[in-house]
Amino acid sequence: MKVATITLAALAAFTGVLPVLAAEQGATGVVTGINRLNGTLAIKRVENGTVGANASVAAEEYKVKDGAMIEEVHAGDRVTFSTADGTGTKTIIKLDRQK
Repeated sequence: MKVATITLAALAAFTGVLPVLAAEQGATGVVTGINRLNGTLAIKRVENGTVGANASVAAEEYKVKDGAMIEEVHAGDRVTFSTADGTGTKTIIKLDRQK
């Protein structure tokens, strides 16, 4: 019984860590679209370095954790952002406009 309790506790702890493991920190991109009604941003990632720098990268659409984040950016702004993928939907949890 004690082994089962420890196993279930370990499983519960690991399940709580999964969304954190799926988080992406410090990605850079350009805002290509804003949908205030749905609370989403379309961001085209900017590749670092020179290898493949001219390759075409499609914009990805992300949910925004807080609707106030959308008010801080405009299409064409260069941003750094962090995402989490806890519920199967990529969600921006931190968004900073570069100056």
